[in-house]
Amino acid sequence: MIFVTAGTEQYPFNRLMRWLDILQQHDLLQDEIVVQYGNSTYLPEGSKVYKFVKEERFKGFIQDARLVIAHCGEGTVLLLDSLQKPYMLVPRTHAFGEHVDNHQIEMALALSEMDVPVAWSLGDIVRFVAAPKYSPISDISEQNAKVICHKLNQRFAGKAAKETVALGDGITT
Repeated sequence: MIFVTAGTEQYPFNRLMRWLDILQQHDLLQDEIVVQYGNSTYLPEGSKVYKFVKEERFKGFIQDARLVIAHCGEGTVLLLDSLQKPYMLVPRTHAFGEHVDNHQIEMALALSEMDVPVAWSLGDIVRFVAAPKYSPISDISEQNAKVICHKLNQRFAGKAAKETVALGDGITT
């Protein structure tokens, strides 16, 4: 079984739901698919779907799954890592109306540098399903953590400086 979680955010994640539908239609996903779709308005045909799942059942689905495909929310990533299950992340984007901003893209870029599987396309999902792997992040070295924090800081430095100037009166964010 493949467990897919789109999160419970107020934004739909229809792109991921459509990808699942396409993969199933072309017989590229042979496993039973269980989807927690949150506020998505498009549901993949032939999947078992749940709008929201209580935490205990959610963890049960993860434990029973051969692999997990999940949005790139911080809490979800930490949970998946702690349960040591092969997982792939699909970041939500602002451009497609899937989130308020692009922080999941930034996080996915940083995690992908640590060999955490991230799907940027349908092909990425197909490759992962064929050869899933668990890439732990919980035991990253302090040096790797500093590198990731530095890279994220560089990406956001310009935006933070503009926000600080806009606040004025010596107030910083």
